[in-house]
Amino acid sequence: MLAGMGQPEQVDVVVVGLGVGGEEAGGRLAAAGLSVVGIESRLVGGECPYYGCIPTKMMIRAGNALVEARRVAQLAGRATVTADWAPVAKRIREEATDTWNDKVAVDRFTSKGGRFERGTALITGPNRVRVGHNEYIAQRGIIVATGTTPAVPPIDGLAGTPFWTNREAVEVEQLPPSLVILGGGAIGVEFAQVFARFGVQVTVVEGADRLLAAEEPEAGAVVETALRADNVNIHTGVRAEHVAHDGAGFTVTLSDGSQVSAVKLLVALGRRAVLGGLGLEEAGVDTSGRFLEVDDRMRAGENVWAIGDVTGRGGFTHMAMYQADIAVRDILGEGGPGADYRALSRVTFTDPEVGAVGLTERQARERGLNVRVGVADVSASSRGYVHGPGNAGVIKVVEDVDRGVLVGATSAGVTGGEVLSGLAVAVHGEVPVATLRHMIYAYPTFHRAILDAVKALD
Repeated sequence: MLAGMGQPEQVDVVVVGLGVGGEEAGGRLAAAGLSVVGIESRLVGGECPYYGCIPTKMMIRAGNALVEARRVAQLAGRATVTADWAPVAKRIREEATDTWNDKVAVDRFTSKGGRFERGTALITGPNRVRVGHNEYIAQRGIIVATGTTPAVPPIDGLAGTPFWTNREAVEVEQLPPSLVILGGGAIGVEFAQVFARFGVQVTVVEGADRLLAAEEPEAGAVVETALRADNVNIHTGVRAEHVAHDGAGFTVTLSDGSQVSAVKLLVALGRRAVLGGLGLEEAGVDTSGRFLEVDDRMRAGENVWAIGDVTGRGGFTHMAMYQADIAVRDILGEGGPGADYRALSRVTFTDPEVGAVGLTERQARERGLNVRVGVADVSASSRGYVHGPGNAGVIKVVEDVDRGVLVGATSAGVTGGEVLSGLAVAVHGEVPVATLRHMIYAYPTFHRAILDAVKALD
């Protein structure tokens, strides 16, 4: 025991990391009457309310409203609408101060009966956690919810330069004249569109042969067309090999020998779990992988549960909440279903939005399924025709022919994430395709295009 430390205190559960999942799990366990200690070294609430979901969607909303106003002006034959970033930055600052601040989150956690410790946790043995000069014995166990951090690859010349991650991009108050974004995944394309719509000259560099490479190619094509319409320069199939910064801006040398330059550089190349330094090995947890392996009850080891991004099941707030519920039920002995990721849904909040659930066509074929696909053009639907400018989109459904059910679907278009809800139910509930084909779909709606996609299955 360290000098100056008293006897370890016995509690029921220690939660290491109070992002959305850790806060949810710890708060519910405390409300159920357990003695819970929550440990967080950074912001309580995690990435989502401060740098991810909430502020970025405010930025996106502002960019979308701006472009929609321009579309209306165009239809009315009026002058175009000018862009002003200052109110957007002000709203983000105010929300972070008034609504999503750390003190409010701490008070919310403690009001449910949890005890909060600010500091870095170290697991010192089975069921034992130290933070500062305090050590706890977690009689029921430990929940690990430490999240992830932006991945910064070892690109030659990048280290030591003032590049941005998503955090700096959210905090910006004065927009740069130009920006290079490394990464054409969800984070990269969302930021690209927002900044381009407010007048920044944006260049996106993506190593895969298309944007949103993890999603259906049809969805990536819709987003690429939209970004090009917003004057975004796009380089796919190439990677950054060297970065130089001369004090005034960045020059990035690409794998094909070409160069792109901008005043600012945003690295949006995914996220990584930080497993070292937690002492997980002392609790018998395997940390040899990129993420923590868990079973369907979120158990990572004996009396150790892991939830959220650290499990590698997608960096989504809704996944952290879903896994938190499973871990809480397991700790409380409440039973109920274990983890089921067949209908994992996700949304890229570009304009058009890209919602997706379950398997892509490629993933389904790689699993050896007998596959049929159906695709519908959203702009050709009745609602798409009525909507007019900004109506681009596609709905794609992937059927397991042998079982006659959908195993995946994509809804790209206006409110694509909302249209996804019916498709998510169909995939999760294994609704027969024959039932989907003979349902009543309201007219004229965007979701009615689901029927067109189902009818197109071949």
